[in-house]
Amino acid sequence: MNLEFNKNDDAMRLAISQMKQRFAKIEEGGGKKAMEKARAKNKMAPRERIQYLIDKDSRFVEIGAFAGYDMYKEEGGCPAGGTVAGVGYVSGRQCIIVANDNTVKAGAWFPITGKKNLRLQEIAMENRLPVIYIVDSAGVYLPMQDEIFPDKEHFGRIFRNNAQMSAMGITQIAAVMGSCVAGGAYLPIMSDETLMVEGNGSIFLAGPYLVKAAIGEDADAESLGGAKMHTEVSGIADYKFETEQECLDQVRRIMDKLGEQPRAGFDRVAPAAPQKDTKEIYGIVSVDNAKPYDIVEVIERLVDNSEFDQFKQDYGKTIVCGYARIEGWAVGIVANQRTIVKSGKKEMQLGGVIYNDSADKAARFIQNCNQKRIPLVFLQDVTGFMVGTRSEQSGIIKDGAKLVNAVSNSVVPKITIVIGNSYGAGNYAMCGKAYDPRFIYAWPNAKIAVMGGEQAAKTLLQIQVAALKSKGETIEPEKEKELLQKITDRYNEQTSAYYAAARLWVDEIIDPADTRKVISEGIAAANHAPIVQEWKGGVFQV
Repeated sequence: MNLEFNKNDDAMRLAISQMKQRFAKIEEGGGKKAMEKARAKNKMAPRERIQYLIDKDSRFVEIGAFAGYDMYKEEGGCPAGGTVAGVGYVSGRQCIIVANDNTVKAGAWFPITGKKNLRLQEIAMENRLPVIYIVDSAGVYLPMQDEIFPDKEHFGRIFRNNAQMSAMGITQIAAVMGSCVAGGAYLPIMSDETLMVEGNGSIFLAGPYLVKAAIGEDADAESLGGAKMHTEVSGIADYKFETEQECLDQVRRIMDKLGEQPRAGFDRVAPAAPQKDTKEIYGIVSVDNAKPYDIVEVIERLVDNSEFDQFKQDYGKTIVCGYARIEGWAVGIVANQRTIVKSGKKEMQLGGVIYNDSADKAARFIQNCNQKRIPLVFLQDVTGFMVGTRSEQSGIIKDGAKLVNAVSNSVVPKITIVIGNSYGAGNYAMCGKAYDPRFIYAWPNAKIAVMGGEQAAKTLLQIQVAALKSKGETIEPEKEKELLQKITDRYNEQTSAYYAAARLWVDEIIDPADTRKVISEGIAAANHAPIVQEWKGGVFQV
């Protein structure tokens, strides 16, 4: 291994260490005091509840751990968006698990909480996965009610989705282990089965204080909506238990009896590990996303037996396409290329730019995968489409539109991994969040923005300087340099993987060594949903 490899390896391991440190802080939820208060009520932490529920030694892929990261500072923060969630296995069935974190503002819903819960329901609907809700929430966070209550993708959409999923035949189970108040009371009742923990679990439209204020009645939480009342009087709940463990045991028994549903039938053989060490990726890719590397070297460390069959290998070289297997699943891979290639005596860096021929090749490959019913994996490290007179006259917009058309109309599941830059229209063409990937993950070095920080900062500076000149004002070179640095720093902060994950532009930030795992689990999830739509290309310029 050379010096450059060792530098990259050190930098990536440092970035992963930082990610794990930040995640460890997120795991603390609302803090030690809030956790002690929950313990006094015989409550487990949300991650403890999930760990108890899922099958022993099974995989759990967390979704949205960094949701809300560095947001809501004036409110004291909202770690993991106030909800711990992901894809796991219960009684051998792959499912979505969503657990409120009552240590974060009593499990109240911030705007990002709503967005995260809707994302989990979207995953469940797209992949026909059962959902287990572990409910312990005080409802909408009232100081921010205008940002979470009335709009199409706000709090109320959750219950609309409950009804839609029920009509789709998707099993939903609600284990009520704490408060379930106001509009939130509809979630467990719109689930297939409702379980409650005595003493802690409660379901009501209005709590004791609101009832007193509204109608003057004195009532305690138990008589308004406790487990005993709802299982013996109202009939709203189906089971009651003395402990959380007993409640979760019953959830496991319910899941154990679910019938099989039709599957998509994606091809899978016995998994095989890559011949090349997966962790060598750390030394191949630079954390600053500035150095060239051969994407095939990365792919060969992700796929079974390190076997990758390239499609049109000698054409459109800034996008690499080909067939492989990941943990036994057949996949089609579309990846940006950043390597240096030799053309005669000249060397040329392919810096993640999409050229006409590359767009044309990738569009054709996506069509092939749809024809063959092969799931698609996008590895994004793209700076955008090639610009300039030559590219425009060659019809780069037309060829880019072909690729966007193919990605948009693809009916096979798409899984996107942002392994470097994700800029401009390249983000769209390589199946960014707006193009409905079933799952989208980012490595710690990922950057997502309309353009690179340096280019954006210089553009913004030029606009500001021009505005000053139009007013007859001038700016000293030193002041201009200072302003450029300020713009660059602000812009770079907004392009980081953490900024993206906080806003759920990506589902999670992952260790590159976990890429195989999340892709495999994503395809396993997608395999639960039969493809009912035929591939159709749409209209585009030829």
